[in-house]
Amino acid sequence: MKYRKKPVIIEAYRTNEEKIIHTLEGDMKASAGDYVITGVKGEQYPCKPDIFKRTYEEVKTTGMTFGEAIQAVKNGERCARSNWNGKGQYIELATSVSYINAKGDGINVDHNTMGNKAIAFVGNQGVQLGWLASQADMLSDDWYIVE
Repeated sequence: MKYRKKPVIIEAYRTNEEKIIHTLEGDMKASAGDYVITGVKGEQYPCKPDIFKRTYEEVKTTGMTFGEAIQAVKNGERCARSNWNGKGQYIELATSVSYINAKGDGINVDHNTMGNKAIAFVGNQGVQLGWLASQADMLSDDWYIVE
């Protein structure tokens, strides 16, 4: 079988001096020019520049198009527009979607039908599942990843 590494956004910086990095596997030396990567659990480790460039690419986190924002949402990020009126609102991917209809019946509670994903708009007044972007949203380049 073959596997693809899940898209995970990491933080890294390039060191300009030799230093010792305390990793999960023990102390490792980072040489000047190496990258120091912070992993998904906050752990750090050094990486040589040639390996770093083959493994990672810079992630755009601001000034994104709608398409870039949707891809980020599909990768598990929360995104918002800088020109939205409300503060603290964003969109994110909702999975395992189910609901209770007007008759009180639970629909798709076993999550075994197609369409188990939707974009959720999270705002100050609650959550709206199945959010639809306006034309202004789709044509804007002011999307960003919410930290």
